Amino acid sequence: MFQLWYKNAVIYNLDVETYQDSNADGIGDFVGLTRRLDYLAGLGVTCLWLAPFYPTPNRDNGYDVMDYFNVDQRLGSLGDFVDFIRAAEERGIRVIIDLVVNHTSIEHPWFQESRADEKSPYRDYYVWKDQKPEGADEFLVFPGFQKETWTYDRKAKKYYFHRFYKHQAELNIANPAVRNEIRKIMTFWLQLGVSGFRVDAAPFLIELKSLDGAEVDEPYEYLREFRDYVSWVKGDALLLAEANIAMEDVPKYFGSGEKLHMMFNFILNQHLMLSLVQGNAMAIREGMYQPPAIPDQCQWGNFLRNHDEFPVGRLSQSQQDEIYAAFAPKEEMKIYDRGIRRRLPPMLADAEATKADVVKVLKLTHSLLMTLPGTPVMRYGEEIGMGEDMSLEERDTIRTPMQWSSEKGAGFSSADISGMIRPIVSKGHFSFKKVNVADQQRDADSLLSVTEHMIRIRKENPAFGWGDWQIVETQSIHVLAHRCDHDGVTLVAIHNFSDEAQEVELDLAGKSKATLEELLSDAEYDAVKKPTDRITLGPHGYRWWRLT
Repeated sequence: MFQLWYKNAVIYNLDVETYQDSNADGIGDFVGLTRRLDYLAGLGVTCLWLAPFYPTPNRDNGYDVMDYFNVDQRLGSLGDFVDFIRAAEERGIRVIIDLVVNHTSIEHPWFQESRADEKSPYRDYYVWKDQKPEGADEFLVFPGFQKETWTYDRKAKKYYFHRFYKHQAELNIANPAVRNEIRKIMTFWLQLGVSGFRVDAAPFLIELKSLDGAEVDEPYEYLREFRDYVSWVKGDALLLAEANIAMEDVPKYFGSGEKLHMMFNFILNQHLMLSLVQGNAMAIREGMYQPPAIPDQCQWGNFLRNHDEFPVGRLSQSQQDEIYAAFAPKEEMKIYDRGIRRRLPPMLADAEATKADVVKVLKLTHSLLMTLPGTPVMRYGEEIGMGEDMSLEERDTIRTPMQWSSEKGAGFSSADISGMIRPIVSKGHFSFKKVNVADQQRDADSLLSVTEHMIRIRKENPAFGWGDWQIVETQSIHVLAHRCDHDGVTLVAIHNFSDEAQEVELDLAGKSKATLEELLSDAEYDAVKKPTDRITLGPHGYRWWRLT
């Protein structure tokens, strides 16, 4: 059970550089983050997922790494990192970090050695060609911001492959020496106390693209090798993969439980958002049913928004159009021909179906996040309903500094505003003067207070994370009800996607004589004594029960 700690974790994702500045240079750092650990522990977070903090030219938010064995000096030192890990452990908080090993920055010493000498052992660390391959301008990850996937290097007099931007050269994972370097990276950070890794762009990692273009018979076997090594170094270490894949490929990533531990549930996320737009539960039901059954020791990571764009590619074209019309009515809100570069609260504020009471709908989405089968993964600022800055480039719109208070600098930094890593959201409904931690901590009905309460109840009822689940029929298209059964305990959660009150009955097979103990609800309702009673839900309301 201890090794499966992630089954009932509450994961919180943040970027060190935008969370808390301790030295007034306008950039968050590990000392500042350490000072905020009491807040995170109070919120109920059990695991932090840190965005890349390695030394970097920072042309892609730290995902262009130039040294895997150190901390970016803007964020502190290795000593600061170790102090942070120790302080997190004292509060019962685990830490996982981004593992970005499908590419490096072109400023990484490996690439510089590779391009400088054809006989260098580092030449085969990357993928080189004498001539630009056909289709170099196809299958772009960042269309509109990226022109091709092969770039000529004057020093090497060859073309190098880059799946992402041209300043991120693709590593040749088929090279055993590269795989050995990756093992060293994982060992280094595991020995420093991290509890695992969020594996960036996992589908590209297992392509095993070799220098001569030869196909690898079993590319997914690298995931088994990956897992075996991590588990050997630290038995309870986690591999959480970013893999927005087709559902028929899911078994290749989980195997029989011997490959990845967790993957983000992109298909459920997109269908949840579609249900919010449509005002009924039909889409989210479909999103729950689409993924195949996974091994007991594996888990889905559920989320509302993350640090990237909100992708819509797993929906039909008409569904995508519906999402765009509601959540991205302006062209500037879309990106990469596949998604939306916005945070959830402003999207809800624009959508006709949800704009009447954004905070109420946000509470509904947080209730869903905490009860849907899987492990909840929150993005920093989500607990207070932070907004975006559409004046920033690409995905930086949703990567603004944390809003701690209504004071100058939002409690993030005492530096001059012009010197901050990114502007603080300071205009409109989501300004730091209107949306911040300090104000919401003083309001028992705020999004922050309600979310903290949800997290506590979720942690006290592990069946939401561990249980076998099934949808409970309600005879209403607007209401989603589901049950989770584990170790003799049955939990039930119901959610109303409509802006009108609903009255439903639950079809709880085999539980007709049970008593319903209410755990949590969005409002005061008449007590429900038995499963056959009629149940009332307010507009965008939700209720949780334990059956006894």
